Amino acid sequence: MKNKKWTVVVLLIVALLIAIVPLFVLKGAEFGGSDDAGSVAISEITGQEYEPWFTPVMETWIHGELPGEVESLLFCVQTGIGVGIMAFLMGRFVERTKQEKLRKVQ
Repeated sequence: MKNKKWTVVVLLIVALLIAIVPLFVLKGAEFGGSDDAGSVAISEITGQEYEPWFTPVMETWIHGELPGEVESLLFCVQTGIGVGIMAFLMGRFVERTKQEKLRKVQ
């Protein structure tokens, strides 16, 4: 059990370092989104200005652009749903393992 705790602590420290170190090492860097990087790359390859194939569904419904707060809210809701599904599945796997161990003992 002590070995598992040590592994978890080390992995948490590594995850924090991966998130924090770039902020201090690359002080003047710009951390842009993948949408911007993709459109710039396509423009460089084709030599033409990138034009999206379609407009987002929500923007079509409201006939305008979504405010940043609404986009953040929708992203958080999507994240919450995904985390809930993952936690449910992980719980099922843990319980299944416990039940299988109990059946072997009996």
